[in-house]
Amino acid sequence: MKKFINAVDDLLAESLAGFAAAHSDLVRLHLDPNYLRRSQKTQDKVAVISGGGSGHEPLHGGFVGYGMLDAACPGQVFTSPTPDQMLAAAEAMEAGRGVLFIVKNYAGDVMNFQMAAELLPFPNETVLVSDDVAVENSTHTAGRRGVAGTVIVERMVGSLAETGADLAACKALGDRVNRRTASMGVALTSCTVPAVGRPTFDLGENELEMGVGIHGEPGRRREPVRPADAIVADLVAAILDDLKPARGSEVLLLVNGFGGTPLMELYLLYNSAARLLHRQGLTISRSLVGNYTTSLDMAGASLTVCLLDEELRRHWDAPVHTPALRWGR
Repeated sequence: MKKFINAVDDLLAESLAGFAAAHSDLVRLHLDPNYLRRSQKTQDKVAVISGGGSGHEPLHGGFVGYGMLDAACPGQVFTSPTPDQMLAAAEAMEAGRGVLFIVKNYAGDVMNFQMAAELLPFPNETVLVSDDVAVENSTHTAGRRGVAGTVIVERMVGSLAETGADLAACKALGDRVNRRTASMGVALTSCTVPAVGRPTFDLGENELEMGVGIHGEPGRRREPVRPADAIVADLVAAILDDLKPARGSEVLLLVNGFGGTPLMELYLLYNSAARLLHRQGLTISRSLVGNYTTSLDMAGASLTVCLLDEELRRHWDAPVHTPALRWGR
């Protein structure tokens, strides 16, 4: 294993310190328990809080800021944050309108966020993100996994919260975005968890994992590497089979890298997916390409399609200013 590390046990703390220093205009780091919060606490709005295991950067800390999250709780690599982290973040950022947790559907995350929610002294709700269409149940979940669609949920709910909408409205929008969003990923290599020091799974030189999870969980099948167009065709078919969009529908297309795939290849994937969606009579009115929900150093990518309408498009376009996503402000 070759990585830029001083000591494995210090990796997360040193990374968080560097992140907070690099983006000190936007975020503050609280230690013991760890959470990242906005540099300026907002008033009279629903506090939107997320979190999860580290190793998926910029998810979630990179989306703390105006128009998205009020705070993010980072666990150890691929490990859920603890309830005390979530409690501390919620108590620090609650601003008189309650707290909305956005949680990826993994057993540890769901359990710990639920424990925190039960201890909070003020109103709270949870949006459970389950956009991965690859498998119904997997190593770490009961039901579908939450993957790159989480970025879209956090973005749109964060936008609504900025308008002063109440907790029920923010929860309803998050659930609606989740229902209208579907993702599927593919891996060309495994990731290497620093504390383990070797790849999570083994892939042959000419193999890929179709439907891989963001922690290296198995997907639908292992198969020979094929041309990109053929791989994208399978991903798009699975996504559209789930969403069943009507011809003429407007969509957002997110091509997300897992950390080890060059942007040149991600844009090639976008080109291939866009052609297929157009052939299905769909209009791509919004797009995003890059590394937004990664899996450490995994070579691979995921496609996400969100069915837009006027309200969702408005929230996507609204001003956002975070370390990893910013426009209109």
